[in-house]
Amino acid sequence: GGCYAKTIDLSAEKEPEIFNAIRFGSVLENVIYNPHTHVADYSDSSITENTRCAYPIEFIPSAKVPCVGGKPQNIVLLTCDAFGVLPPVAKLTPAQAMYHFISGYTAKIAGTEDGVTEPEATFSACFGQPFLVWHPVKYAQMLAQKMQENNVNVWLVNTGWNGGAYGVGKRISLKYSRAIINAIHSGELRDAKYSTYGVFNLQIPTAVTNVPAKVLDPSQAWKGTVEDFNGTISKLAQLFSANFKKYADEATPEIIAAGPRL
Repeated sequence: GGCYAKTIDLSAEKEPEIFNAIRFGSVLENVIYNPHTHVADYSDSSITENTRCAYPIEFIPSAKVPCVGGKPQNIVLLTCDAFGVLPPVAKLTPAQAMYHFISGYTAKIAGTEDGVTEPEATFSACFGQPFLVWHPVKYAQMLAQKMQENNVNVWLVNTGWNGGAYGVGKRISLKYSRAIINAIHSGELRDAKYSTYGVFNLQIPTAVTNVPAKVLDPSQAWKGTVEDFNGTISKLAQLFSANFKKYADEATPEIIAAGPRL
């Protein structure tokens, strides 16, 4: 019945739909505003970077009401990689979809949680570990079964850093992430040409409309040395492998083989 959006550095130019949805009936959280004019300052992060707004779904003009759809054609696994080595988008095989779903990787970012001062890798099985009743592998197998029954594509979309790790690279532009999601939904990426991406053995598109080709391949976007890049991607791969040992007892050889190759 509603949305919960980040508002840090929000502007009418960058996100007109969200900007215009913030009106009477919405709720701002951790946002600083002028007590006299009541104008919000979305650039102010003095309380936290994690400023938010909740608003009713009907405040978005293109929203589908009621918010119910049919069977999906695409599933997006969302991550925020602060190490700058995961690609902005990758097409996953069923085994890779299970592996990354079980892993549930993202990174805690400085300012979003109390005590976090630098990027910190975190893994939450099935992206919701506290709520799981069964072994994560069972949920992953259910996902793969639904994928195959309904011919669904699964994508790993990274909205984190590009060109280097946090502090060196830059956060992937929202307009690039939006262009990638549009390309997924339009079918452009279903028919795209792909190349194999290194240690993680991911299939990444060679071109996406409105996204620079260099951005799509983190090894090409990297601003540091090749040695630095290789060391960083190996570090992240090791974190993945160490985390997955917790679930390897019930994982099939195909799922285990879908992880990074060191």
